[in-house]
Amino acid sequence: MTIKVRHPRVLVVEGKEEELFFGALIKHLGLQGIQVMPIGGKKRLRRNLKALVLSPGFAEVTSLGVVRDANADPVAAFQSVRDALQAANLPAPERPLVPVGESPQVVVMILPEEDVAGMLEDLCLKSVVEDPAISCVEQYFECLRRERLSLPDNVSKAKVQVFLASRRRAGLRLGEAAQAGYWPWDVEAFQQVRAFLQRLGS
Repeated sequence: MTIKVRHPRVLVVEGKEEELFFGALIKHLGLQGIQVMPIGGKKRLRRNLKALVLSPGFAEVTSLGVVRDANADPVAAFQSVRDALQAANLPAPERPLVPVGESPQVVVMILPEEDVAGMLEDLCLKSVVEDPAISCVEQYFECLRRERLSLPDNVSKAKVQVFLASRRRAGLRLGEAAQAGYWPWDVEAFQQVRAFLQRLGS
């Protein structure tokens, strides 16, 4: 993985969808000087954090944020990030959302919340819970169950796709939908993410 550090504040995310999502929210918040860096998946976090530290320009980094999905176990997800940070000789926070160290200061965020299993898709679904289309989404999956049809392996990802099919530009992925303005950035569901980014960008 070729890494080029261009800004003093770096946000490490899992992949392309997260890069587009957080890039759109950073733009919405009017924050400057934050580089969103997809790390190529959580399994590559340890290796690529080490590469990041050795990359040209990293010495100028003042703030480093790391975002990871909780998946089935938020505690294990956070510990895996701590282990990767320690392996790269970076400050490792004791808790999510609590910054530690300086030059760089490091802060970690687990999605959808530090003590809730799930992923970015779950947070996005929470943000649109009041949207009229959500009841249609739920009815679709209830229909699958009623007809005893197989559900997708990842229901949250599938629900996001069905919800986005209700938008004017159908067929967008989660990150593309963020770029198109389909996630309501100012709702309570995104408050913690907004605060995290504002802290990283300050």
